[in-house]
Amino acid sequence: MNPTRRTVLLAATATALLPGLQAKAATATALQPYATYWYPDSLPSGTPGTGITWRSLKAWRAADDADLAFNAAAVPLAARFTPTPANPTARAGEARIQSLVSFGPTSGNPSQGTATSDYYAFGHWAYVDELVFWGGSSGEGLILAPNAPIVDAAHRHGVPVLGNIFLPPVAYGGQLQWTRDLVQKDAAGRFPLAAQLVAVATAYGFDGWFVNAETGGGDTALGADMMGFVRELKSLSAAKGQRVTWYDSMTVSGTVSWQGALNSRNQAFFENADDMFVDFRWTAASLASSGTLARQLGRNRYELWAGVDVEANGWNTSENWDAIVPRGSAHIASVGLYRPEWTRNHLPSDQRSPKDFHAADDRFWTGRSLDPSRPDATDTWRAPAVSVADRSTVTAVPFASVFNTGHGLRWYEDGVVTSDAAWNHLGLQDRLPSRQWVVRTAGARPTVSFDFADAWRGGSSVLVSGSVDEPVTVDLHATRLPIGEDTVVELTHRTDAGAVGVELAVATAEPSAPGAAPPYTFLPVNAGDGWRTSTVRLTGLSGTVHALGVRLTGSGSVTWRLGGLAVYDTRRTPAAPSGLRVTAASGGDLRLAWNPAPGAVRHYTLHRLLPDGTRRFLGGTCQRAYFLGGLRPEQGEREARLELRAVGELYTSSDPVTVTHAW
Repeated sequence: MNPTRRTVLLAATATALLPGLQAKAATATALQPYATYWYPDSLPSGTPGTGITWRSLKAWRAADDADLAFNAAAVPLAARFTPTPANPTARAGEARIQSLVSFGPTSGNPSQGTATSDYYAFGHWAYVDELVFWGGSSGEGLILAPNAPIVDAAHRHGVPVLGNIFLPPVAYGGQLQWTRDLVQKDAAGRFPLAAQLVAVATAYGFDGWFVNAETGGGDTALGADMMGFVRELKSLSAAKGQRVTWYDSMTVSGTVSWQGALNSRNQAFFENADDMFVDFRWTAASLASSGTLARQLGRNRYELWAGVDVEANGWNTSENWDAIVPRGSAHIASVGLYRPEWTRNHLPSDQRSPKDFHAADDRFWTGRSLDPSRPDATDTWRAPAVSVADRSTVTAVPFASVFNTGHGLRWYEDGVVTSDAAWNHLGLQDRLPSRQWVVRTAGARPTVSFDFADAWRGGSSVLVSGSVDEPVTVDLHATRLPIGEDTVVELTHRTDAGAVGVELAVATAEPSAPGAAPPYTFLPVNAGDGWRTSTVRLTGLSGTVHALGVRLTGSGSVTWRLGGLAVYDTRRTPAAPSGLRVTAASGGDLRLAWNPAPGAVRHYTLHRLLPDGTRRFLGGTCQRAYFLGGLRPEQGEREARLELRAVGELYTSSDPVTVTHAW
């Protein structure tokens, strides 16, 4: 890794991502929950910096973790399937994608989102097989548990999330004692911190650990202890359904020597882990030999992630792609993308709107064509969609999406703004279209994108704008949804400009070949003024829905937006939660907790009922606790009245449960 760039970027992220956080921390440190980080055991000498808390992992106990309710993920890891690939070069069962992402600073990273839309609200989960919550520094902490919203969003899309163990180089503050602390043994010869790591992942609801030991100065004895530690961590993790990824840094001799390959100096670590990140020093020859050795060890070559550093240059990164994912033959290894949040970070501060970010993220993950069904062969950037088959988790009814990306400029409910504050909370993100964006037409191709200027619910909608001189079909979701006698599909949509006819596209079989269109049946959708929810019965169809989309017809320029999609047999309203209470308060800063609603709940929403009878959205979360900051009396009220509702998969809301806070 490049510690210099890492340190600089984390410091910059702390400033750009969380404006005003340090001032807020001075008055609400005891209330505002943050993502948690630790040292293995011993702490640095001296005093931590402002806003930093030094903690020992060895001393951690779930029962004593005051922020656990805010940090524990709530969405289980979804199973997913691989539909027929979107293009002939996207392979199923070969290379995979690992993504190492810093979503924020190590310290001062709020547990449940912030009041800004400027956030890495990643949405191309369909191409990712493993997400690493990257971070850590010698002055803050070395072991990071990922934020609950990130885990919830990833799990909704079937992607496991790993916490990060970073033992930094000595040149950047690393201390060999911390490595020795991590691999310490008890009187029985066991590794107590391996058990602690598994206990943390279990309590916090994420999926395992990325182990990156880069502190030099070790010897053979330390190498042997690290080997025993990784072996025990893997054994304990496997028993809990968790994973361990090893980074190619420390060798079996205990020294740090990046190999850029799987070889005799690190193969023992690979054999005792689920997979390995191969350092950026790899060559075409070393990747080929690594794959051969993996096979000889009885392992899959695609359990090796060939590191690709995109932190500095993003899609302008020069790489020997044919050494990893050749177009004309079997892939050699999987791809480990280091810091793809470049798509956000490279944008000038005045161009970090959600729309600008998603345009950049589409370019990175889909390629220059912006359509995974027709990649641009002249693009020097080998976008993931070009090589890797997308996946989906849409396998059961009810299913619904309001195309909420997890951040926005405002919050909408039924097309009405109920909060004009910018926000981010990735746990509120929907299951998004896996192919952003496949557009099929014999005429001009309109632009398709997430839009944040208006929405039906949440913060975004899908906007189609441009010429529709020939029918235009937009693929939305690959699915495996059973069709029953009462199955219906709802579309919530609006025409903003021009005249456009709308049809629901439903395929009950797979395409004939990779890159081919699904065999859609087109069903008419009622049009009208303003936001309109149209219900379409799947009359004459049976079996399983394999794909859903929309077809637009018209003449000339149109602007049309899709605000919601739902598939169900019966509409149900969730039961209400109970026991809403204020568990801590300091002025207008509150910690809330509640008892969960019985039955299935997608998330919870909090509103404030103002004296004039209007309701203002305050936030939402999948957890059973929430922090509200900066509330103040309004309209002469003596107490603030807060309402909590459970929201179901179809976005139906329960009756409210209320609590008041006296001023």
